[in-house]
This record gives sequence, structure tokens and C-alpha cells, in this order.
Amino acid sequence: MTRSQTPAAAGAEDFGAARTLVFDHAFLPDGWARDVRVTVQGGVISNVAPDAAGTGGERVKGIAIPGLPNLHCHTFQRGMAGLAERRGPSDDSFWTWRDVMYRFLGRLTPEDVEAIAAYAYAEMQERGFTAVGEFHYIHHGADGTPYADLAEMAARIVAAASGTGIGLTLLPAFYAYGGFGAAPAVPGQRRFLNDPDRFLKLVEATRAAAARLPSTAVGIAPHSLRAVTPETLAEVVKATPQGPIHIHIAEQVKEVEDCLAWSGARPVAWLYDHMPVDARWCLIHATHMTGDETRRLAASGAVAGLCPITEASLGDGIFNGPDYLAAGGRLGVGSDSNIEIDAAGELRLLEYSQRLGRRGRNLMTTEAGESTGHRLFTAALAGGAQALGRPIGALAAGQRADIVVLDSEHTSFSTVAREHWLDSWIFVPGRPAVDSVFTGGVKVVEGGRHLQRDAIAARYRVTLEKLLGRLLDA
Repeated sequence: MTRSQTPAAAGAEDFGAARTLVFDHAFLPDGWARDVRVTVQGGVISNVAPDAAGTGGERVKGIAIPGLPNLHCHTFQRGMAGLAERRGPSDDSFWTWRDVMYRFLGRLTPEDVEAIAAYAYAEMQERGFTAVGEFHYIHHGADGTPYADLAEMAARIVAAASGTGIGLTLLPAFYAYGGFGAAPAVPGQRRFLNDPDRFLKLVEATRAAAARLPSTAVGIAPHSLRAVTPETLAEVVKATPQGPIHIHIAEQVKEVEDCLAWSGARPVAWLYDHMPVDARWCLIHATHMTGDETRRLAASGAVAGLCPITEASLGDGIFNGPDYLAAGGRLGVGSDSNIEIDAAGELRLLEYSQRLGRRGRNLMTTEAGESTGHRLFTAALAGGAQALGRPIGALAAGQRADIVVLDSEHTSFSTVAREHWLDSWIFVPGRPAVDSVFTGGVKVVEGGRHLQRDAIAARYRVTLEKLLGRLLDA
């Protein structure tokens, strides 16, 4: 089994080298600026100077914005995109989709996981994401037996990130049971399962694997309240005093109903009554909350991790966005099942879902005259950076040099004032407007294509042909 090695494997330049980039236009923390010189050392921005025309450095045409953090991803699911779009014998739902997903992942090898992850990560960079939170729960062999290296699968994720240049926060998932009240796991879940002791060993092994890729962060991800017990959840949280904590919660109505039957409380309320939820936490989906739960999440400083494209695909429901924003809540977006990877598209659908549900417009804002695109983008930058536990999300000194450059000659930008550029990108062209991308100050996308797309896509294609052949033979 051969893993990709370093950023150099992606054909990238030396990530540690100093470089100076001068952008025609850039979105800085205090607004838009022209002729912005960005100095990068060791992948981190050391200085930002606007109005710096003619002062040396590599000139980069276009509109520079911070790369968006993708705070929630199950990268292997990119390989099954489109395979669950046929109606079943009864009403389809998240739970019938989950059965398809279990059959797909049951045949994945470590090599498959790495190839699929590399392809998904390249697509993310082509489409405006420059860092990813990998909520990683395929830990063991197909029969549930751990690999000789407990973190074999995590190491494959690290190798894929290294080979593409994307920033990585690795979130090994703790999964111990099949449902609320310590229900036994079903066969499709056996690759996920650990008791607290083995899970904590897995976290340590994951940290060792992640150390091979500079600036990678590691946290934990209790999968969901249905996959743990109060005692095991408390044990792993207490044993992990630092780093992000992510959890799926209140995604589906059935999940809420099952939690009520088990505990007498709704999922978000139960979590806040029993766990020390604070700014380290990211609550993924949180789709079905009461007004009180909405206010508690906002007041805690935790991040709501929203995945509008996946939530629409799975029929989850609509997040209570306007009330959450009004309460001062923090949010970010993720690509989750990767059925469609599009940074602008996630933000667009977040707003559009509110419009459909409430029959209004510009609902993800709080003030008259406020730009919806600006609010969505800046909120997702800040919330995503917090959730991933990394210095990202702004073109400022001390931040990782993750920069997306939009094509300023695209008609969506050339005909409007710069105050409308974020609205134009999010609500009009989206991903086709992405021209080049820098991660850690190194160009990884040019002309809308990842520099290693051909090799990555060829490996992905071969992997999927073999994998789907296994599925057909089963």
C-alpha cells in the first residue's frame, strides 16, 4: 500500500519558501482594497499592504478573497454521489439513503479512501474551499477488525490532503452503538466501532499521522447522541481537553423523536443539559430546534455547522437561520456528503432555503441595507475557522495564506461596483468564477483547474470502476 507523500507530490512549490503576491483587488478584514501586497513565509501571511502597486512581487490578476473553510466533510461519500437517486419500494428518506451508504463503504479499501479523498479535495479547491474538516468514521477493515496501524485510514486522509495542498482538520469519530440507549450496532456500522479506550488510542495514533503534514489540526467527533451513551460521551470529552469537538445533532425528525423516547429531552437540549458545550464545539446540522434550543446554541459560542446542499439532498429540513442570527449565533458551512461541491453554492442555498421556507427575501441578514452575500461569507469565514481550530479565514498577518482569486473579467463582476462582488459571486456565477487558488501561499489551482487534476482524476476513475464492479458483483 503506497500513500502519497508530501505537497511536492502534488507538483506544488516549496510550501516553506517566502513569496510576495500582489493582487489587483482583495477583500481584507476592513473591506475592499486595490493593489494589495501579501507577503507569505512558511505558508503564513506575514504582512498585508494595500495600495502597493509597483513595489515588487508576483502580480496576480483578479479579485482575491479568503478561501472558505469547509467545516464538515465525509470525503468517501464523493464516490457514491448519484448512486442513491432511484426511488425505493417505500418512501425514501435519510434512513434509506444510509442503507445505500453502508453498502458502498463496506467495500472501500484504504487505497480507495485515499483516491476518493484526493479527488474530492482537489474539487473543493477548484470551487472555493481551501481547508476541510474531515469527520472521519471509517476506521477498521470491512469485518470490523482494526488495521495493524490503528490510524491506517486516517493516514490515508492525511496523504490525500498532503498531495492536494488543502488545509486539514482531522476529526476521528467516536461511534460505539447502533442507536439511543446503547442499542446494538448493525453490520453496516462495524467499521466505525470503538470503545472509549480504543478510541482514545486511535486519536493519539491519528495525531501521529497528522504530524506528517504541517499545520494539520486534530479534534474529536462523537458521531451523534445515538452512537454513544452519556457515560462514554463524557469519558472521551473529558479525556480530550483541547481541540475541536464536532457532533451530528437533530438532523432528522426521527432522531428527535427517538431522543425524546429515550431521554425525555430533545437532542440539543439534552446536550446542553449534560455536556460542557462551549466555543470548541460545532453542532452539525442542528436542523430541528425549538426557540429555546436555538438561543442556547447561540449563547454558548459554539458553531452551527450547516450543509445546505446535503440537507436538501437528504430531505432533512430547514435550519432556523434568521432567529439564530438574531440571537448572535455563529455558523459555518460544509459539503458533507459531497454530492455537489461548491463553496458559493452552499451559501446560496442557505439563503434560498430560508426564502422557500419563510416566503421572503434576504433573510440571512439583520440590518436594513445589509448585503446578504457579505453577511453569509463573513459569517462562514469566522465560524468555519473557529470550528476547524486553525488560523484561517482572513487575509491578515498570522493567518494561513489560503486565497481564492475570482476572475475579474467575468461579466458578473465587470458590470457592478465592488460593493456587490460578494453578492454577485454567491448568487450568480459561483464556482465558474474561480480562477486561481493559493493554499499556504502556493498556487494549487490555475484557470479553474487543480494543477494535478489529470493525475488525481485518472486514479479516481480507476478506483471507482473497480469499486462499482465490486458492488455489482456483490
